[in-house]
This record gives sequence, structure tokens and C-alpha cells, in this order.
Amino acid sequence: MKKDSLTFKAADGIDVFTYQWLPDDVSAVKGAVQISHGMAEHAARYERFAEALTKAGYAVYANDHRGHGKTAGTQKNMGYFADENGWQKVVDDMHTLTGIIKKENPGKPFFLFGHSMGSFLSRHYAMLYGSELTGLILSGTGGDPGIIGKIGIFVARLDAKLHGKKAKSNIMNKLSFGAFNNAFKPNRTEYDWLSRDNAEVDKYIHDPWCGGVFTAGFFCDMLGGLGTINGKENISKIPRNLPVYLFSGSKDPVGANTKGVTQVYHTFKYAGIGDVTLKFYEDGRHEMLNEINREEVFQDTIGWLNRHV
Repeated sequence: MKKDSLTFKAADGIDVFTYQWLPDDVSAVKGAVQISHGMAEHAARYERFAEALTKAGYAVYANDHRGHGKTAGTQKNMGYFADENGWQKVVDDMHTLTGIIKKENPGKPFFLFGHSMGSFLSRHYAMLYGSELTGLILSGTGGDPGIIGKIGIFVARLDAKLHGKKAKSNIMNKLSFGAFNNAFKPNRTEYDWLSRDNAEVDKYIHDPWCGGVFTAGFFCDMLGGLGTINGKENISKIPRNLPVYLFSGSKDPVGANTKGVTQVYHTFKYAGIGDVTLKFYEDGRHEMLNEINREEVFQDTIGWLNRHV
């Protein structure tokens, strides 16, 4: 595998850091995969998955979103998208990267892979730019938060008004993640909900670019984004001929232990999307790419990609 990186300018001048992983034989690339990482993590965590994809003949690209990793640049900038329209700007950053990927891989099948928050961003992306995709893969996604989401955005906006958009929002952090470990008590750490693999959980805990309390402005952006992607009119904008692969652990609290992911599956089918595949991994938690059966997850994903190139 050949590893490289690049930085591109976003429309508003922000430098967006991006990882690139290519097969050793670049002439044998059969498709490209763009990865959209989750909240409170960064794109470098996907290198092991990228290695499996490159061995299968795929070029892989993943940018650190605003407020994350090397795009954030400093710990002070973590957990904040932008002063205005942060969610849309992150989606636009993803689309800018798509243009770079397509220039480097002309005529090749192109797939978008999104995990957790990255899956929400990818669902929004598919509503705007779905015609540019060969397929969409959603890992650890979640359903419509409904009235809880509406209450959440009210609290986040109030918190931002009282303390500023860039203030760390402990109340939103607790409301969003406070119950995630309940199913795993007595829990070893506050992040047991991520994976059954203790070594992977510990790596997350000791990574300075993972975890932490995010800002009130971030929560306003993300909850607004969740409202957008769950709107029926917006879902209808996803191309009906776009193949979609949803996978999740059966004990993933983000997906409400399968209920939320199943809701997304049925919503897509109801919208007329013909090729939607749903896969649950028994007892798996939130990060299936870092689970004890991750090699199985890698191969299942590669199998789906190979059937759609």
C-alpha cells in the first residue's frame, strides 16, 4: 500500500487535510472509496480498513473534517465546524475532495463510505450529489431522533446563546452520549460502547484527537443536519438507482440496537431506492471496523463493493 497525504482549500479558505492510500500497483485500481469519519475521531483511524481496500484494488481517500484531526490543527479548534452553516460546509468539503479523487481516478467507479456522524454527512451528500456516486456505504448510522432531536437543538441553541458557540457543551455531551454505556454495565471505561475489543477502546482513549466534549455550535450544526437528512422531501432527492449498503452492530446505541438502522433501511426503500442492503453483526457495538470480527466486516464490505464496480 502506498500512503500519502494532501491538503486542499475549502471554499472559505480553510485548509482540509486528507489521507490517500493507494494499491501498490496503481494501474490496477478498479474503483475509488472516499471515507467520511465520525465525530470525535479522525481519518487516520481508517488506515487498517484502507489497507484491506487497497489490497482489493481500491484507491482510498479520507479527509479530517473541520474541528477534527489535522484539519483542526490544534486541540483548541477541536469540536467546532464553523461560525455559520458549519454542517453544509463540511458536506461541501467532502464534495470538493470528490472532485480531486475523480481527477486522479478518471472513469473509475466511485463510492462514499460514512461512519456515524460521517454517515449522516454522507446521507446529506447523497441528497445533493448522489448522481456522482456508484454506491453509498453507511456504517453505524442512526434513525430519526424525532422530538428528542427538536428538544436537543433547542437546548444546544440556548447553550450557544448563553455561553457562545465555541463553548464546550457539557449538557449536550451528557444528553447525547450519557446513556450509551448503560447496556454494558459494569463498564470498564466510558467508551465501552465503541467496541468489544479492549485494546481498540484503549487506543481511542489515549488518542489526543479522539473523544472530548464538543462545542454548543457543533451540536447546533449536527442536530440541524439530522433534521435535514430525515426530512421526507430531502430523502426523495437521493437517486433511486443508487445502491446503498447499511451495516451496524446489533448492540450499537447510535443505531438504537438495530431499530434506528432498520428505520433508515425502510425509509430508503419507501423512497423508492431499489438496491438497499442491510447487515447486522450480532453483539457488535458502534465501531464495527474496530470490532473483534473486523476482518469479517472488511471482507463483507469489499464483497459488496466488488458486486457494484
